[in-house]
Amino acid sequence: MTVLSQRLVQAIGTSPAVALPPPALVQLPEKVLQFGTGVLLRGLPDFVIDQANRQGIFNGRVVVVKSTDGGDATAFARQDNLYTVCVRGVEDEQQISENVVCASISRVLSARSQWADILAFAASPDLQVVLSNTTEVGIVLDETDDVRATPPRSFPGKLLAVLLARYEAFSGALDKGLVIVPTELIADNGTKLRGILRALAERQGLEAAFIAWLETANTVCNSLVDRIVPGRPDAAACAELAQELGYEDELLTMSEAYLLWAIEGDERVRDVLSFQQVHSGVIVQPDINQFRELKMRLLNGTHSLSCGLAHLCNVPTVRGAMDDACLSTYIRNLMLADLLPGIPYPIDEKVGQRFGMQVLDRFRNPAVEHRWLAITLNYSAKLRMRVLPDLLHYYQRFGAVPQYVALGFAAYLLFMHGTRQEGGAWLGEANGQPYPIQDEQAGYFADLWQRLPAVELVPAALSNQALWGTDLTTLPGFAEAVARYLLQMQQAGAAATLAAKLNKTQRAAV
Repeated sequence: MTVLSQRLVQAIGTSPAVALPPPALVQLPEKVLQFGTGVLLRGLPDFVIDQANRQGIFNGRVVVVKSTDGGDATAFARQDNLYTVCVRGVEDEQQISENVVCASISRVLSARSQWADILAFAASPDLQVVLSNTTEVGIVLDETDDVRATPPRSFPGKLLAVLLARYEAFSGALDKGLVIVPTELIADNGTKLRGILRALAERQGLEAAFIAWLETANTVCNSLVDRIVPGRPDAAACAELAQELGYEDELLTMSEAYLLWAIEGDERVRDVLSFQQVHSGVIVQPDINQFRELKMRLLNGTHSLSCGLAHLCNVPTVRGAMDDACLSTYIRNLMLADLLPGIPYPIDEKVGQRFGMQVLDRFRNPAVEHRWLAITLNYSAKLRMRVLPDLLHYYQRFGAVPQYVALGFAAYLLFMHGTRQEGGAWLGEANGQPYPIQDEQAGYFADLWQRLPAVELVPAALSNQALWGTDLTTLPGFAEAVARYLLQMQQAGAAATLAAKLNKTQRAAV
């Protein structure tokens, strides 16, 4: 079967199976320098830029920097830098299925062998934006990096070299600064990158005029990206898609329908990043903490409080839980009744409700298989980071027990009941099957379960300030509620305890 290429797109013209790019898109000027070729960048920023170009809004293409040779770089060359994004998901409880050939990438350059070409592009008057996704370990200070090397070792070193080349090419003109948007999944990614760039420039002994231009002419934005992009599916699914599309694509990428790209910036940033106009999920505003809190508390927090309970109920996947009447009701109530009101940041109720409904749609996505057992990795740390601030703020507001949170905590304590070790790892048992407890506190809880009955274990665990950073037994009624649910799960099972809780809530509402 024919491989995707510009010639093939021109030959096909139009197709009911896939949205092909108009010929004019591949002639647009290069406006973006992107560090990274990964599926998240292709499935979110590059996808959004392609959509904007189709509407005549951004009118710019992306030059991609690849830090290592081989891999995707050769696939891009074979396919004239075209690739297919297959969007699958649920929006407002409606199934979404669409295929798009993206033409936003113009070139893929190797940092190792084409560094001179990258520095030459740094001097282009068309360049306006830098994007990156170099993983969480990419935004680090390498104190011995050399900005004059070909290339520098670290991502900040490479970016600083690009900025220095641009400064020299335009004699420090203030209007030639760039908007830089890192998408690495760390808090305050732009603030951290900006600090590293300055520190590296000072360590390299670069002139004060350049450092002043670095900080005044360029804008480094904090950003938050959220889109599940699983990448290339398995061989059978690829073969089926190739038949549907009429071509083979080595870079074919699956993506959920939902996307969020929140960027911290002012009106100048909005003007430069004009592609933000084409999707409501791309948001540029001065403060993006609201979106970080919504994602952390409603999506991640719900995952963390539901994973142990769902596993104990013998429901292995998130989608499976949404097909289960009791678990889907628990997840919805936990998210909207307990976690949303407890978010420790001012959130407009309508915005929070809308975000929560979008999360529920994402959980229903049949194209994404997310296993609860995988979510239990580092269970204790996730609860402390994602749930504790929410729980404490809920008590500050209402002075009452958030019952669905208490049930989730009880399920966590039961899940952490390690019964035996195997190869140095602790195993628990549920529904007659062993499961791994992948948590640094596994030994601590195994010891607690060995020494204490549940009624004593709960206050011992919840009062552990080394674990939680506070004594959770000081929250009125919380330890008692957790103990009650834990005893019920031990006696009747997790599924029966959940059903009884929901039935009681329904009766109380009548």
